[in-house]
Amino acid sequence: MVKVLGHDIKRLALIGNFLPRKCGIATFTTDCYTALRERFPETHVDVYAMDDRPGRYAYPNAVIAAIPQDDLSAYVAAARQIEASGAQAIWIQHEYGIFGGPAGEHLLAMLDRTTLPVIITLHTILEKPNGDQRRVMEGLLRRADRIVVMADRGGDILRRVYGANAKQIVTIPHGVPDRSLVEPDTLKSRFGWEGREVVLTFGLLAPNKGIETMIEALPAIAVRHPHLLYVVLGATHPHLVEHEGEAYRDRLKAQAERLGVGDNIAFIDEFVEHDALLEYLQAADIYATPYNNPAQITSGTLSYAIGVGKAVVSTPYVHATEILADGHGVLVDFGDSAAFAREIDRLLSSDRDRRRLQERAYARGRTMIWCRLAEATMTEVETIVAARPRRIVKSPASPRMLKPDFAAVERMSDATGMYQHAIYSVPDRRHGYCIDDNARALMLVSQMADLDPAIRDKWMTTYASFVQFAWNPDERRYRNFMRFDRSWCEDVGSEDSNGRTLWALGVTARDATDKKHRDWARSFFDMSGSIALELGSLRAQSFAMLGAAAMLEASPGHALSLSILQRFPDEQVKLLEQARRDDWEWFEAVLAYDNARVPHGLIVAGMALDRADLVDIGLRTLDWIIAKQTSPDGRFRAIGHESFYRPYSEPLKFDQQPLEAQATVEACAAAFAASGDPRWMVEANRAYGWFLGANDLDMPLATATDGGCFDGLMPNGLNQNQGAESILALQLSSCAIWGLSKAVEGVADRTRAVA
Repeated sequence: MVKVLGHDIKRLALIGNFLPRKCGIATFTTDCYTALRERFPETHVDVYAMDDRPGRYAYPNAVIAAIPQDDLSAYVAAARQIEASGAQAIWIQHEYGIFGGPAGEHLLAMLDRTTLPVIITLHTILEKPNGDQRRVMEGLLRRADRIVVMADRGGDILRRVYGANAKQIVTIPHGVPDRSLVEPDTLKSRFGWEGREVVLTFGLLAPNKGIETMIEALPAIAVRHPHLLYVVLGATHPHLVEHEGEAYRDRLKAQAERLGVGDNIAFIDEFVEHDALLEYLQAADIYATPYNNPAQITSGTLSYAIGVGKAVVSTPYVHATEILADGHGVLVDFGDSAAFAREIDRLLSSDRDRRRLQERAYARGRTMIWCRLAEATMTEVETIVAARPRRIVKSPASPRMLKPDFAAVERMSDATGMYQHAIYSVPDRRHGYCIDDNARALMLVSQMADLDPAIRDKWMTTYASFVQFAWNPDERRYRNFMRFDRSWCEDVGSEDSNGRTLWALGVTARDATDKKHRDWARSFFDMSGSIALELGSLRAQSFAMLGAAAMLEASPGHALSLSILQRFPDEQVKLLEQARRDDWEWFEAVLAYDNARVPHGLIVAGMALDRADLVDIGLRTLDWIIAKQTSPDGRFRAIGHESFYRPYSEPLKFDQQPLEAQATVEACAAAFAASGDPRWMVEANRAYGWFLGANDLDMPLATATDGGCFDGLMPNGLNQNQGAESILALQLSSCAIWGLSKAVEGVADRTRAVA
């Protein structure tokens, strides 16, 4: 059976400038769109237009969204829209200057937020990039499934300068219109050029086009060809107009007058539409491209000239050397006015030589017509779409449990405490430490029953010492961020960091193996615990409630803990009543981070206070948030970072972070303890399975060999860094899931004994 090209691609997202924006990339993208629609009418092509002047362009219906160039949030929104559209791949037209951020890095933010395969056509490839340009290009190369260059030299530069994989690069020449080869004299009357020998240069007028070189050549040509007309066709580049108006065009006119060739040159100051441009080209005898930039990889105007069969005289920039090779055009040195004069004179003086060159150029142009570009591109799109493995959906199963492993935590720690961040698995000292992570590490050490006593004592003391040093008695608050040199970045940490510290103190007072550590934690909780009563953040309150409940277990009747537990639940229930809707059973109009901690805190408070109403509300809201964290195929899906703070909206898939899975595992363990309902064991295992690969990308975040954990699940794969929060989230989840399994076994043993 013969495969029908394009049959498998039902929808494609196309990103680039688009008409009526006046620039070469806009023309190219529009031509690509038209070619795809004509060649593959069954494929929907959604255009996302890069916009340098929001609101000023009357885009056609093909443009389903305009992306303001400098608005980072618009790139993120476009990624969401593309993901939701059903597109199977993204085709990007890349040029420096059309994407926002340093060297266009906003484009990377967009691509980081989509799972789709990506094909990128590069219109400029720099051999000597600056730091930002190199960083962005290397980011694009990492993300792209296929890179399209329009000249083989472009692929060479990518391999040599950027280390690109040769298998990822494909050469597809610039498209050209499908036009007949015509004799120029048959069209000259349309422009008033009868009896003139016409040399044409076309494109947005700018200093890099080398027009000065051609003007310098005109006197020598005009001696032999007095009826010569050099036509400079095209509006001044919009950005140049903004900077200096038409001063550049005026300088060129003055140069021509000074050389006595004012009658031999015509400036046509307009942005020429497609069909009119082709007629201008066909009416010219010779096409000249005196460009100054040797590295120019692509010239659409040169391609068009070849496509309609022009005799071309050009400087040897990259694209020209390839497309005019083997006698398909004439090359002269950069800035060599005498050479331009000599070669143009030769072609104008010999009808036979000029026509032979026209025929050779036209024959090459037939291999580049737009339908060929559309076919070549669709072949690559189908290849990269087919290469993406299709998920075989399996029903969720109970995952294996990883034994808690302290190795990665120890790797991320020194005598001061636990580092915040890592580059891959190596601690990044530039970001220092924070109390959030050291408080979590303090809790972990007390939960790891099998930890060697000497190791436990060493690290329990280290993390406790960090917490102790973080206390600021003048402000009666814990500091959070510390630099690598052990100086504090602030006098007062966030409410969340203070609440989390109280939680760690309560857990340590209850669970630490050594009495010395339990006594220390109890004294610090007694000293600082009253700050909980001043917390206004919903999650900070929940952290403090969890700490107070643990403290109450360590010291039954503990008055301060009772005060904390009695203070906040009713306030949180009021928040629930205010934010609730028919389809929204949550405490806020938005979903944010660490969501399951709020029902977790209510469940634990309800148990500590013997208030069934709080337990019921905690179980109900936990059930609701779990439903929001379940994918259509039944896997745990952490609330994506991109979802945060979007009122009454369905959560987005990415970026998913380990903290959410940990919070859900531990909240479900509390729900099981409160209700005895085995479904909470199932939900805990579902959330824990996320670490092991039961997630949207079928990728494990846990590195089982060393206790590490990657920092998140991104649309295009894993965030390969392993920071403290992620490692601790995995290890605390492992402790919780092991504890929960033992609790379930205990229930089963008691049931069998009674039977």
